[in-house]
Parts: sequence; C-alpha cells; structure tokens
Amino acid sequence: MHPIDLAAFWPGYAVVASRQHAENSLTLTLEPLASGLPRCGRCLEPSPLIHDRRIRHVRDRDLFDQRVQLQVPVRRVDCLSCGRVPERIDWLEPASRLTQRLRAWVEMLLQMLPISHISRLTGLHWHTIKAIDKRRLQASVGDFDPGNVRRLVMDEFALHKGHRYATVIMDAERTRVLWVGKGNSREAIRPFFELLGERCRQIEAVAMDMNTAFDLEVKQHCPQAEVVYDLFHVVARYGRDVIDRIRVDQANVLSHDKPARKVVKQSRWLLLRNRDNLKDEHAVQLQELLAANQPLATVYVLKDALKEIWYAPSVREGWQRWRAWLRHARDSDLAPLQRFARNLRRYARGILASARFHMHTSLLEGVNNRIKVIKRMAYGFRDSDYFFLKIKAAFPGKAR
Repeated sequence: MHPIDLAAFWPGYAVVASRQHAENSLTLTLEPLASGLPRCGRCLEPSPLIHDRRIRHVRDRDLFDQRVQLQVPVRRVDCLSCGRVPERIDWLEPASRLTQRLRAWVEMLLQMLPISHISRLTGLHWHTIKAIDKRRLQASVGDFDPGNVRRLVMDEFALHKGHRYATVIMDAERTRVLWVGKGNSREAIRPFFELLGERCRQIEAVAMDMNTAFDLEVKQHCPQAEVVYDLFHVVARYGRDVIDRIRVDQANVLSHDKPARKVVKQSRWLLLRNRDNLKDEHAVQLQELLAANQPLATVYVLKDALKEIWYAPSVREGWQRWRAWLRHARDSDLAPLQRFARNLRRYARGILASARFHMHTSLLEGVNNRIKVIKRMAYGFRDSDYFFLKIKAAFPGKAR
C-alpha cells in the first residue's frame, strides 16, 4: 500500500510538521514549495518579490477521523503592477480561514441537513455554516430572473409573532418562487412590479387571497391581468366567520342541555375538515351532528357548495352555481352566513375567473407548509434575507 502524499491536498505547499493535539485533532504545518513562485492576488502574475509573510490558522476538511487544522504562511508580494498585495492561493480564498474543500463539503451537507446537525458533525460554529449557506444561496437564487412568466400567485405568511408578515410571489406555471419581501401592503409588494418592469404586460392572471392591497397594486401595474381569488383563503374565512360563529351560537342555545352543548362546542374540527379526509368513526359523528342540528347542517352543506364554484367547467356554469349559492345563503335566515354572502358579492369577478384560469389552491398550501418547515429547521430565519433565500431555494421551479 502506497503512503498518502499529503502535499497533493494543498498544491504549491508541502507538509513540514504535524502535531496531534487531542484524540481527534491534528495540526499540520505547511511551507511553500521552493520551486514555485507566488502569484499576485490581483493580476495573478508570478511575483518573485516577497514583502512579508504571516501565519494563518486554517480549518480543512476532516481527514479520516481527524479534524485538521493548518498553519499556512501567507505571503504578501511586492507586485510590479499592483503593489503590495496578498498572494493568490487557489485552495484558500482571501482572508478566509476555511479551505475551499471544507467549504464545498459544508455546502453539500447543507442540501441535506439542518445547520445544527452540520455544526455537531464538523465542529464549526453555526454562524460560520450559516454564512456559507447564505453565500451559496445568494449565488444560486439571489438574482431576480422571472423568465417568461405569465401567471402569478401571491400570498402572505407570518414572519414573526405579533402580526408581522412577509409576501411571497410565485410563477404559478413553474411553481417557482420569484420574489419574497417584508410586509403585505401595496408599498411592500411594489418593488416586485418595479423589478418586473416591461414584463408586467405579459401577466395574464394573478391568484391571491381577498387582499385589497394586492388587488389594487396588481391592477395598477398589470391592468390587463385577471385577478383570481384563492379558494383556500375564502373557505378558511368561511370557517372563521360563518361556521365558528354559528357553532358558538348553537352551543349557547343548548345551554340547558349540557351533553348536547358539549358535542357542539367540540365539533369545530369535524366541521372544518373535508369529509373525504375523515375516518369512518369521525364521519359517523359528523353525520349524527348534522342530523341533529339544522343550522350546522346548512352551513356545512353550503361550504361544499361554495367550493364547487371554483371547480366549474365554464364561466357560465360558475355563474349559475354562484347565483344558486347566494340564493341559499340569503334564504338561510342565518345572520353570519347572510353577512358573509353580502361581503363576498364584490369579489364575484375574481371568483368566477377561476373557471378560465385553473390556478389550484394546493400550490399555496404547499408553499405555506414548506415555509413553516424551514422556520422550524433553521435558526437563520431571524435573518430575513437568509430566510427569503431559503424559501426561493425550496421552490426552484420546474420546466413548463
């Protein structure tokens, strides 16, 4: 078996000494090869004049079970063109204390593991690993490149506790995040349209929740684009404003019947879940609840009818379903439902537009769920720029 040539790991340098510090820590002392000339760090030309040299302590990738520290003499050359500048070392970036090999290893691990795990594996501080990851992400997804985008999806998500939000904008056809920014106001999303520039004219549809700020900004910059209101957000609001309100009212009506009142109070999850997602025993409980309480049965049935508007095969069919739903809501004699229907009327165009532009709500659900996972996995989300880069990298898009 041939011995390992350690000098091959650091081109231009030879290992002149080694020292074992602990059971798994090794320090190697390097010296430049006498046969080679240092190169200027700016113009990269050979420069035989050496002004001074300093020892830099550098971490390299582990060698077997050993954590490797290097003592590298970095020379400052007196270049005839550039003056006194540090020499160029191909495997070590200027002023860096990590070798290119270690940086590449960490970048590979970052695509599979959280920062905390990599820190324990490599012994590097998580600040160092985060800085490597942020630079990697900036290089790969940091530039704004919308491409031939035609349909957008806009959504807000909680950035921190205390009602602080950010907005994410995606290419709906490629499922690619184009832009993420702080805030959910018109002013907050305006930089995206300014970056989009002339491409605003090619936008044909934008899916969003019933956010007036988003709506107005889209109409200003993309007047030809059709706004499509998102089913997921409308149904979520229906659950809060109608189902929850009527469930509480019905529980209060049953104050004299404590067992029945308890059943109604604890039925929120049953009423908000899709019937197809319920197990057999829960489906039976739901059926019994709806059979025993007419107001809850009404709002539950109309929840499903509301969803069907978004799945209409044509605008004409969607309009018929919409008119039927409004009529049932008006005739229900349930004040929260009637109030919700009145408020929803002004969004009719954006609801019916879903028959022309089938921009599915599962896309937004997937984005929000993935964002929550990223927040749980990385401390780095406290750095908003880093967090936004992580979101962009999680949705790189697919070929159309």
